[in-house]
Amino acid sequence: MAAMKPRTGDGPLEAERTIHGTTLRIPLEGGGRLVLEMKNDELEELHAVVHAALEN
Repeated sequence: MAAMKPRTGDGPLEAERTIHGTTLRIPLEGGGRLVLEMKNDELEELHAVVHAALEN
């Protein structure tokens, strides 16, 4: 059995397209990552919300 090691680096923000949709890996403060799997329509909605927030 492998030893549990603390995460020393969370890595970059990543997005990967799969046949099921898009997987986002978002680093969090304090360690770890938030992993989201989204369908194309959900991703388009997220894009619109983030884009609107940047305009304000």
